[in-house]
Amino acid sequence: MAQPLRFRYSPTDWSEQRVRRKILQPLRSNIGAQSVSPEFDIGGRWETHRFEMQNEDLALFARTDGEAYWMGNTETPSALWKTDKFGWREIPYRVSRWTQRELLATLHEEDPWLADYPYISWFFLPVFMSKDGRESTRSFFREHAAGFPDAGRRETTRFFEDFLSTGVLDEYRHVMAGKLGTSDHVDRVRMSAAMGEFVAAKILTDAGYDVVPEIEVTTGHSLDFRARNGDTNVLVEVTRPQPPKNRAASGPVAAVRDTAETKVNGQLAEHGGGAVLFVDCSSFRDDTWNAVRAEQPDVRHRPAVVYRARPNGHVEGYRKGAVPLELADALEFLD
Repeated sequence: MAQPLRFRYSPTDWSEQRVRRKILQPLRSNIGAQSVSPEFDIGGRWETHRFEMQNEDLALFARTDGEAYWMGNTETPSALWKTDKFGWREIPYRVSRWTQRELLATLHEEDPWLADYPYISWFFLPVFMSKDGRESTRSFFREHAAGFPDAGRRETTRFFEDFLSTGVLDEYRHVMAGKLGTSDHVDRVRMSAAMGEFVAAKILTDAGYDVVPEIEVTTGHSLDFRARNGDTNVLVEVTRPQPPKNRAASGPVAAVRDTAETKVNGQLAEHGGGAVLFVDCSSFRDDTWNAVRAEQPDVRHRPAVVYRARPNGHVEGYRKGAVPLELADALEFLD
């Protein structure tokens, strides 16, 4: 499975002739590439190239004196195989900005409805335009409402658009966007679990905490977030139970207990305690959530917060144990 889009860096000179010989000709022979004029100017002393393939793959190349950058959701020409990879923030701004504009224009041409959500488009661009995941990731938002049941694509996309546009996860874009994956098919369970981490980040942010994702602990595992505010410094692990109809559990209460137990016996057991477990039931429809809401089952770990978010921004849930986070500004507690 291909990874989210990154740049390849070539620290050598690239003439027009070398670009044609080492990049265009191999791609033309293998997958019918053609060189077309880029849609945007890059500025400065950079020269740019855009290559479009018969299979709808796309590649971009920017070069200047003594260096060049490649990005593509297609096969990499052999002349660039041994080059190092860099993230969007690690390369010259002109190159990053030009690449972003080219890819966003293509994305909105292929999926025009996403143009109404510029931050979602930008944030998830590394997977929305990835080699294997470009169809599945867009489809997850378009046809599966980003994992929310009984909701439309526009209200759910707006929910995440409004949160991401705060910029609190910009620094961690590559890591967080990559959680959605680049699989060539929609795995609603896995993708919904990934979006559960965005819901958790929103809750923590709305409650006034700074969040840092993917915190490596001494066991070698990583927990989902560190939440900080003043003297508060708390680790948070997120799990998202499947709706009962999608799993072997006999009902929603069992689904919550069993899913939480799997997490408790995994990362949290290895960590040795101290982390707060967030159990995100946002994949549950009203009737299944109401059963959990009424019983408020234990989840075999304390402290824990069990909740369900809706795309209108309402979040409700309950606590188990002494939760060292003040969440009342972000979550309506039932207990």
